[in-house]
Amino acid sequence: MNESASLDHRDINADLPVFATDPLAGAGLPLWLPDGAVIREELQALARELARADGCQSVYSPVLGKRALYERSGHWAKFSDDMFPPMPVGGDELVLRPANCPHHALIYASAQRSYRDLPVRLNELGAMFRAERSGSLSGLSRVRQINLDDTHVFCRPDQVVDEAARALRSALQAQEIMGLPVDYVRLSRRDDSPAYLGSDAQWQAAEAALRSAALAAGLAERGLRLAEAAGEAAFYGPKLDLQVRDGRGHEESIATVQLDFNQPERFDLSYDDADGSRQRVVMIHRGTVGAMERVVAALLERYQGRLPLWLAPVQVCVLPVSPDQDSAARRLADGLLALGLRPRLELNGSLGARVRLSRRRRDHLIAVLGAAEVAAGSVQVTDVAAGFKGVLNEAGFLRLVKDAYQRRRASVDWPGGL
Repeated sequence: MNESASLDHRDINADLPVFATDPLAGAGLPLWLPDGAVIREELQALARELARADGCQSVYSPVLGKRALYERSGHWAKFSDDMFPPMPVGGDELVLRPANCPHHALIYASAQRSYRDLPVRLNELGAMFRAERSGSLSGLSRVRQINLDDTHVFCRPDQVVDEAARALRSALQAQEIMGLPVDYVRLSRRDDSPAYLGSDAQWQAAEAALRSAALAAGLAERGLRLAEAAGEAAFYGPKLDLQVRDGRGHEESIATVQLDFNQPERFDLSYDDADGSRQRVVMIHRGTVGAMERVVAALLERYQGRLPLWLAPVQVCVLPVSPDQDSAARRLADGLLALGLRPRLELNGSLGARVRLSRRRRDHLIAVLGAAEVAAGSVQVTDVAAGFKGVLNEAGFLRLVKDAYQRRRASVDWPGGL
């Protein structure tokens, strides 16, 4: 296989089994395989850490809600054609949710809030459902269930710029850690369509707040431009979208920060102000890492399957040259496991065949142990992505790999600066 060619994530999946499909499961409903689960768990851990660093609180909510919930939120009027049909249960009509925000609005409304309590940031990595047409489904990039790193911030109007800038900085940090280059940030505004909810004054103020947030987040210092696009806003408010391009030049949004003045009104989301009056909150939707399905597809294509060390399902493939080195190879694999790393011990077949298998599977590192290495307490290491090949002391090798993993580095900082 020519790894320099730009492959679709579905082609890469043939060698690095991340997901499977089955007619019995249904179109657009991929099954996450063990290697895919590893990648997803690492991304979810990153999302949790970034959320906690921003003061977000974890919540859980059901994937079902009454049709009345989505009628109240406005989703039913705008998106019912893209939602799964209601299910009659005990006199109610239950719907698979198209978004997490109505449930988070109910969580916010479950307690009395003071101006001193705000902002309230509710985070959930939850499943959402879209009744995508069969012809539009594609691998992980277009599916009927997405699992989204989703936070909703409830804040005072004077906190909007700071909260939006905080969200944008975290989204940019996530993309930097994952190594997904952001092409530009798009301010998605409304156009003249009657589909948008809210007054002219609300939209003008919201769009101005997002411009200020983009400036506060330091886009210029990051070498990113802010481009405005009319007609790309959500029906409930403007948004800042992080735009990326895949290997074929296709552009899509990978993460977003959205203002919402629709749901606070529909759910009467308020707080007690300093003067005792009741005031309406502003709701901010923030996606930091993004939808697991879309992000994993983007990562597979960005790295052509040879993922950064911290994301790689197999971080080190351990290969003894002959059966005489099996015990030493097992000890090395056990040492990697004890450090929380993900090794794979390959014993069967010729050394050449096992090396080729490891390369085709895109294992991040290949560690070979022959008689000379065992006698010297060393290991021969190949890092295909970094172009490094060398012999290292085993203890030093373990230390370098552990450090790179804990720091979420793309690769190990090998001796010689490679």
